[in-house]
Amino acid sequence: MRIVALAVLAALAGCATPQNSRDAVVPMVAIERAAALAPGAYPGVFVMTVRASGRQGSSLYLNSESDYRDPRNLSLEVRPIAQAQLESRLGTPVDTALQGRTIHVDGEARRVRINFTYDGRPTGKYYYQTHVVIERGEQLLSVD
Repeated sequence: MRIVALAVLAALAGCATPQNSRDAVVPMVAIERAAALAPGAYPGVFVMTVRASGRQGSSLYLNSESDYRDPRNLSLEVRPIAQAQLESRLGTPVDTALQGRTIHVDGEARRVRINFTYDGRPTGKYYYQTHVVIERGEQLLSVD
């Protein structure tokens, strides 16, 4: 009975289940759905315009907002293997090729806790970002 009630609530809230719909989801919808499912993830196809990029370690981050700390930002974490595959496919570095472009990506949006630190130690303060990890180049479905 509980499962039926949850299904009815999801239908009333307009939350299509990923299994039934592969329509592209915009960043704010991805952020809301990932937060609702935390600590789980929301699978889907995500559409966003790449407004900024940055690197941390070996990962490249593509951001839907110019400030990656913006609560409306969806970050795509492009892992090294996917970077190499995409650079081969796009013929130029990923961040250069996708800057300002609208892209469709298949993956899972997950809420990630970001801890503030001082002198390398956690301060106890934090905020959340929403990330989609790109492990393979074929997760990038299209570029407009």
